[in-house]
Amino acid sequence: QVQLVDSGGGSVQAGGSLRLSCASSGYTTSSACMAWFRQAPGKEREGVASISTAASYYATSVKGRFTISRDNAKNTVYLEMNSLKPEDTAMYYCAAALLVSCGSAWYYAPNYNYWGQGTQVTVSS
Repeated sequence: QVQLVDSGGGSVQAGGSLRLSCASSGYTTSSACMAWFRQAPGKEREGVASISTAASYYATSVKGRFTISRDNAKNTVYLEMNSLKPEDTAMYYCAAALLVSCGSAWYYAPNYNYWGQGTQVTVSS
């Protein structure tokens, strides 16, 4: 049984940093497409970043501020978030796809088969 556990969220002031973690069990993250999505109240879920053996992708709004990475030995994917802004406030979800490569449609939520429970990030001005 595949399980993704998100953690690392919290409340920070604008300009601060957080690192989210996604620990996987029953699923090998090292050769699969993994991603982070977020959803703010009243808004649709949006792709933040994805990683696979081929490439990493980022949403325009976070490029240069967020970094996705993974530790294959720990079967864990991370999202390092720097220079946080109030508009980054959302519930963040880890996702895994039964694909080797994320591809150009990495931000399309239905492509992902497994989801974490989410971790809240709140950025105050």
